[in-house]
Amino acid sequence: MEPPVTATEDLIASAEAHSAHNYHPLPLVVASAEGAWMTDVEGRRYLDMLAGYSALNFGHGNRRLVEAAKKQLDRVTLTSRAFHHDRFAEFCARLAALCGKDMVLPMNTGAEAVETAVKTARKWGYRVKGVPDGRARIVVASDNFHGRTTTIVSFSTDPEARADYGPYTPGFDIVPYGDLDALREAVTDDTVAVLIEPIQGEAGVLVPPPGYLPGVRELTSDYNVLFIADEIQSGLGRTGRTFACEHEGVVPDVYLLGKALGGGVVPVSAVVANADVLGVFRPGEHGSTFGGNPLACAVALEVVAMLETGEFQQRATELGDHLHAELGLLVGSGKVTEVRGRGLWAGVDIDPAQGTGREISEKLMDLGVLVKDTHGSTIRIAPPLVISKEDLDWGLDQLRAVLG
Repeated sequence: MEPPVTATEDLIASAEAHSAHNYHPLPLVVASAEGAWMTDVEGRRYLDMLAGYSALNFGHGNRRLVEAAKKQLDRVTLTSRAFHHDRFAEFCARLAALCGKDMVLPMNTGAEAVETAVKTARKWGYRVKGVPDGRARIVVASDNFHGRTTTIVSFSTDPEARADYGPYTPGFDIVPYGDLDALREAVTDDTVAVLIEPIQGEAGVLVPPPGYLPGVRELTSDYNVLFIADEIQSGLGRTGRTFACEHEGVVPDVYLLGKALGGGVVPVSAVVANADVLGVFRPGEHGSTFGGNPLACAVALEVVAMLETGEFQQRATELGDHLHAELGLLVGSGKVTEVRGRGLWAGVDIDPAQGTGREISEKLMDLGVLVKDTHGSTIRIAPPLVISKEDLDWGLDQLRAVLG
């Protein structure tokens, strides 16, 4: 067998030899990035149209976020929650205000936020709603993606995410996404929460039918059930609003945030709710050594400040309208069968005759554009919100070229 001949091949071969194969990345090796562009170890530039699954809403190397991190690095990065630190109170207060809530429980990853929400809902159910001990149930939607912990995959309907990880955690009822009648039938006296994504990302950027989110809000209020909105990928500007729920005037009981909250600099996540929900916790009942650490708070505070102006939400609205108008022209052409999404976020179903989503992603990579496939024939487009219209149009031109 001939040895690798490029730096890319050498590094990929080494990664394949020494890391678990739990991902199937596109065959490039990134060395640096700025704004909406990444450069590989060969010096070739690529337009990033994925933005770390929305973790990089503000672009690679955003100067405000990098400077906030640098300043904090010179002061203190970790105290654990054994002690207070001087960035924590402001972070919690400003994030709570952005969400219109009272309290914040900070964690690190999105999956940790979901796990924390599950614990919160169960504890609330027992201590506040009065559900008998051990009987709390949470209703979730099919085709969901909330993370990959053992509990979370227990209520996944994706065989790839779920298979071979049993025995599974009980206490979850799965109903079709967007089906209010099925949701109503699933709710019982033991139901403590409904946990859904306002837009399902991993499933292919699925937007629920009009009236679904308001219907969930009304139903959960009527039955004294918490409405938990997983806005980890859809929130913080991606759809043109601070939260995707806002498009239908809905305010959930609990927001789950992550990804963009750390600006692509550090992992930051949070559960945000009012005191009557998060107030169920007492010292020692839940925690995280790194959750709410000074470095995370410094970066996330800058993220909150950037979102408070509405500038990025407006940008996602305007560029998103343009993105969907251009993608819509491809539907029915024998190239694209459907386009879904909101703001700068789109799921594009490629006609199978054109190739699989993976094949289209690889062809786009060859032309200098990076997207990622999901569920066979779908590609996801979610560029950083700082992308220029000119660069966005160039990326769309490459898609048109790949599709012939």
